[in-house]
Amino acid sequence: MPASQPVIAPDRSIRLGTTRRQFLTWSALVGAAAATPSLLGAPVASAQGFGSLGGSAYPFTLGVASGDPLPDAVVIWTRLAPDPLEPGGGMPALPISVRWEVAEDERFAVVVAGGKAWAHPESAHSVHVDVRGLAPRRTYFYRFHALGHTSAVARTTTLPAMAHLAFAWASCQAWHDGYYTVYDDMAAQDLDVVFHLGDYIYEGELKNTSVRDVSRLSPQVRKETEALDDYRLRYSLYKSDPSLQAAHAVAPWVVTMDDHEVDNNWAASVSQDDDDPVQFLQRRAQAFRAWWEHTPTRITAPTGPDMTIYRRIGFGDLAEFSVLDTRQYRSDQANGDGEHEQNEQTADPARTITGQAQESWILDGLAASRATWNVLAHQTVMTDLARENGGVRTVGMDGWSGYEASRHRVLGGARERGVSNLMSIVGDIHRTVVAELREDYRTQSPVVGVEIAGTSIASAKDGEDVDDAHREFAAANPSIKFGNKQRGYVHTVVTREQWQSTMRVTDRVTEPGHPTTTRAMVTVPAGRPEIQV
Repeated sequence: MPASQPVIAPDRSIRLGTTRRQFLTWSALVGAAAATPSLLGAPVASAQGFGSLGGSAYPFTLGVASGDPLPDAVVIWTRLAPDPLEPGGGMPALPISVRWEVAEDERFAVVVAGGKAWAHPESAHSVHVDVRGLAPRRTYFYRFHALGHTSAVARTTTLPAMAHLAFAWASCQAWHDGYYTVYDDMAAQDLDVVFHLGDYIYEGELKNTSVRDVSRLSPQVRKETEALDDYRLRYSLYKSDPSLQAAHAVAPWVVTMDDHEVDNNWAASVSQDDDDPVQFLQRRAQAFRAWWEHTPTRITAPTGPDMTIYRRIGFGDLAEFSVLDTRQYRSDQANGDGEHEQNEQTADPARTITGQAQESWILDGLAASRATWNVLAHQTVMTDLARENGGVRTVGMDGWSGYEASRHRVLGGARERGVSNLMSIVGDIHRTVVAELREDYRTQSPVVGVEIAGTSIASAKDGEDVDDAHREFAAANPSIKFGNKQRGYVHTVVTREQWQSTMRVTDRVTEPGHPTTTRAMVTVPAGRPEIQV
């Protein structure tokens, strides 16, 4: 496959009418795998191994995944990396044949599609197969075969949801800050789809203060990511985590990126440290390439520092998700970034967080939508997380609060177009915040929707129920109705009548094995942007 091609089309695909299987069967299989790894395609001894390539190591160390589902298709992904923490993954600089299968049952008694793909060294031996010809609203199972081994078996689904959609969203999974315990809980849920809203990796140096043991890692794995191999190694480290692999194995993921996939708080061609723009765009190109190589996406592979990430995922007429990119096209943060008063810079109509083309795409999509629920799935909060000190009101410059004109245009445009049931789901802030969506929070303009910011998977280490920062935010902004600073994710069930989000949290990620529990449940009735906690 040429490096510029996004996915590999199957060389044969058989479409069969199937019914959605009970999730209990899959849960039982996953549970049994702990005692019997071969059930999920664990390493199988092979006399042939690499054959003439000179090895027999298990190549599917980074697991398998699926993503970007359609009514008749889904992308399935894997990467061959017998030594994932070595440059090149322990693979030769040769294309490798990979067989894939999709079945209607977890034991592959009825295979509905299959074929051969090539894992190329220029794509880090990753494989993206766009499996077409599937039946809508069905559960399928898939696996890969390469170099004498068989991968884990994973579950995926096609669209659309009919009258019920179960999904989760997550963000901010700093590997060095804690264990991915809450992903084990996510893997036990019956989900149609998972949204990851950014900070899948963190680019910074892995220091001895990390929660997890970094002493075993090589200097290249630990250093700040700048070159392509650096980013590939960082993804390999993260994707080696068994809890993350388990969460990928239960449902298709829709993934976007935030800042740490490249550099903290980057904006278009501007880096955090104001590096030379040409050099930073070169770094961005390497980061984008590694993101694509490790993401189960239908997005076209980048050949430089540009990649169109924003896209729509529709679940029939129940819900439509506009997945945004608020990094690649934004103006530099106002007032030198950090926290600052809103002023003429934050209000400047020439500044943007989405870019003009994406802004028009958002509004055109909202205007054309016939879905009950219209969802903006993106990175940073639209809500003002304000603090007042000595009569001075400050907000963060990195979120939409620092791009007031963009917020006014998008939310005002939604209001003018009569968009109903507008929801904003975001990550980034390492805390849960539930708030009313307003164009302007200083004047408390009319409510146009609801925003739910989900907390982090691990970033910021152990949290607490309610911290001083939340008390300050709630005191300065009465639109904020709930907050929590524990680690976790958001599980949501949507029907035509209501949106119901459950905050699943754990009290500690600095030690493995702590339980995940429900902290709160938030309900929004269809037709009224009212928050019931």
